Amino acid sequence: MKRLLLLAIAPALAALVVAGCGGGSSSSSTQQTSTQTKAAAPSGAAATVSLRKLNVGNALVDSQGRTLYLFEADKGPMSTCNGACASLWPPDMTSGKPNAGPGVDAAKLGTTKRSDGTLEVTYNGHPLYRYVADTKPGDTKGQDLNQFGGGWYVLSSLGRKIERGGS
Repeated sequence: MKRLLLLAIAPALAALVVAGCGGGSSSSSTQQTSTQTKAAAPSGAAATVSLRKLNVGNALVDSQGRTLYLFEADKGPMSTCNGACASLWPPDMTSGKPNAGPGVDAAKLGTTKRSDGTLEVTYNGHPLYRYVADTKPGDTKGQDLNQFGGGWYVLSSLGRKIERGGS
């Protein structure tokens, strides 16, 4: 009897694990993502992206000096990081057209509409994210991690990933 019960619930448990990793889309995970991204969004002001010297080289940061990352699994301006992914890698949200700070090419800045309707900042066509383990400005603990199906890298002023050696 226990074996039958386990066989009956195994597919449901597998589906929950996949949904938690951003592979599924349910109203509750979409609602959770919407709450998380709106909490990360600036209130009433457009986001600003600047260039700052970090331990990996000159890289993009948000208005509070937090490192911004690209996700290699994003194959265009549309974000693929939702649900559990967006909890660990919050998108860089904006309420309008983002501002170019020092060292940033304004022509490379843009936005993309997320699945919940909020706006995420893009640079050179890459949606931008922060990493929750970066606890202070200039931290780069997310550099070169492989999570949620792709690599995470800080960006240069050209809008390209900076590899581990600072290239």
